[in-house]
Amino acid sequence: MMTLFGTLLASGTAPLEASYTSAEPNGYMDKVPAAWKGNEQIGIVLYDHVTALDVIGPHYFLGRLAGATIHFVADSIRPIPSENGLVLTPTATFETCPKNLDVLLIGGGTAGTLAAMRDPAMLAFLRDRGARAKWVTSVCTGSLVLGRAGLLNGYRATSHWIGRPLLKEFGAVEVDERVVFDRNRATGAGVSAGLDLALALIQRLRPTEFAQMVQLFAEYAPAPSLDSGTPDHAPPAVLARAQDMLTGFVAGVREVAATANDRRPG
Repeated sequence: MMTLFGTLLASGTAPLEASYTSAEPNGYMDKVPAAWKGNEQIGIVLYDHVTALDVIGPHYFLGRLAGATIHFVADSIRPIPSENGLVLTPTATFETCPKNLDVLLIGGGTAGTLAAMRDPAMLAFLRDRGARAKWVTSVCTGSLVLGRAGLLNGYRATSHWIGRPLLKEFGAVEVDERVVFDRNRATGAGVSAGLDLALALIQRLRPTEFAQMVQLFAEYAPAPSLDSGTPDHAPPAVLARAQDMLTGFVAGVREVAATANDRRPG
């Protein structure tokens, strides 16, 4: 698919729509029992300067859902630069994405997330698909975009540690947990929590044994070399510097919240 896209892009013709169906023919996931297969439609939302791991991490696990179809959705079929320059390729637009999704997922970032929170087309898409999706999910500050779209009003939710206190600006109930499920809303904390979110979601879509198998394939058994991954564990000086670096983002979210006049029930 990537080669095809590159060829069409070079020739000046972009594909109208593409998708990725798990798993590839004759792949090892084809060997799972028939009862473990499904037909979910999954929409992973992309936008300029999204944090790549917020969407690639969940995709690793969700992409193992044999029979599921994954759509990378953006405003148009064009290369999407992520936060640190990795280019992502959408396979559907806001218009061509299936109307009824089993999973709608959006990641976060900083400046790109603020732009997404101010984008009428993005908000309209999230409201439309989110109204019907079986699961409405986010990673990191993507929950703030869901909040801005009115999809977390009255729901318990989490976010990146810098974004959690801002959730209440959009009617959500802040929860200091790595993954939070409330009815059909599922939100993950910062960046790496996207893996935990997706794995927990797989447990709800497939038998536990399947989720365990996928975790084993990934050898997902975190053992970081440092213990500085949360505000409670980070050295005070490190936390203070990080907070200072993110003051502009916090101010931007509060500005968006102050000008929002269309908070809608989730």
